[in-house]
Amino acid sequence: MRRERGAVPRYTPLARANHWLTAALLILLALSGLSMFHPGLFFLSHLFGGGEAARAIHPWFGVVLLASFALLFFRFVGDNLWSRDDTRWMGAIRSVMANEEEKVPEVDRYNAGQKLVFWGMTWLILILFFSGLVIWDAYFATYTAIETKRIAVLVHSVAAAAIIWVWIVHVYASLWVRGTVRGMMRGSVTAGWAWRHHRKWLRAMARGER
Repeated sequence: MRRERGAVPRYTPLARANHWLTAALLILLALSGLSMFHPGLFFLSHLFGGGEAARAIHPWFGVVLLASFALLFFRFVGDNLWSRDDTRWMGAIRSVMANEEEKVPEVDRYNAGQKLVFWGMTWLILILFFSGLVIWDAYFATYTAIETKRIAVLVHSVAAAAIIWVWIVHVYASLWVRGTVRGMMRGSVTAGWAWRHHRKWLRAMARGER
């Protein structure tokens, strides 16, 4: 496919496929998990063939999610390390919310908010995975006590609620900043978008450093 004139490459096809696979798994986990969370949400289990099927497949979604997110993590962790400019960016969050980005430090590939989402997802997925192992009775029922399982269920539920909230924030922010979704759909962004929202990254791209 020929690149659009004036477009700046942002994501490779593999990176985009990795991102959308991870997103799909998060949605499947949320739906199957919510079906077991409360009787009022049990109807969601029908999406997976019923309650027994949802319970059986839910942890396997989690295993695949961990593998998919691990690839995403190692692909982007270098761009998500915290810097002094990120702290200054957070200090000017009112200007960011008012779309006055000329009043905040120039942003590299990701801004501080995106980095918080990245690290929030990282820790929450790890918490969900290991707490999920404790309550995965099909394979690990004999390895932990009932009291430990009860604690794990609570931790798992709280982490699940938190990651759904982080996911909603991520989606909302992507839609709120026009042009962001294009990057993950087409793999490129406009030069104007890059200059306005990620100027430091665009400068590095122009110098051939990225």
